[in-house]
Amino acid sequence: MYQKILVPVDGSPTSARGLQEAIKLAKLTGAKLRLLHVVDQISFASGMEAASMMTGEMLQLLREGGEQLLKKAQARVEKAGVRVDAVLCDSFAGRVCDLVIEQATAWRADLIVLGTHGRRGFSRLMMGSDAEMIVRLATMPVLLVRAKETVDAEAKTAS
Repeated sequence: MYQKILVPVDGSPTSARGLQEAIKLAKLTGAKLRLLHVVDQISFASGMEAASMMTGEMLQLLREGGEQLLKKAQARVEKAGVRVDAVLCDSFAGRVCDLVIEQATAWRADLIVLGTHGRRGFSRLMMGSDAEMIVRLATMPVLLVRAKETVDAEAKTAS
């Protein structure tokens, strides 16, 4: 079954739900998890007046934040008794979705597990969807774990 599970993490509650599911799967199958955080410099820079404001100091802060995020997530996985390692990448090397697939392929992951907001319509069009692109482009299975607020909202609508 699954022996190598790649889990992209970004510190969001949605990402934490994906990690939680990956831990459950790893405990069932004896898999090793690889946590991946992409320092998304492009998104950060596009939110500013100009990309030229992205200084070396800011990049270093983003990397340090990513390293801390990975350390916390790694400690959570280790506490659950699951084998784990972690990788930090920079997005200047490509789109986040491409880097996730590249890492999964290079590591020969059996599965990618990630959280998704499950956006639809205009919000998906405006915000894009790395999760959707990962599903479309990955050669290995992908498990999407929806955000709790999305699941709760759909449950209320169905009632």
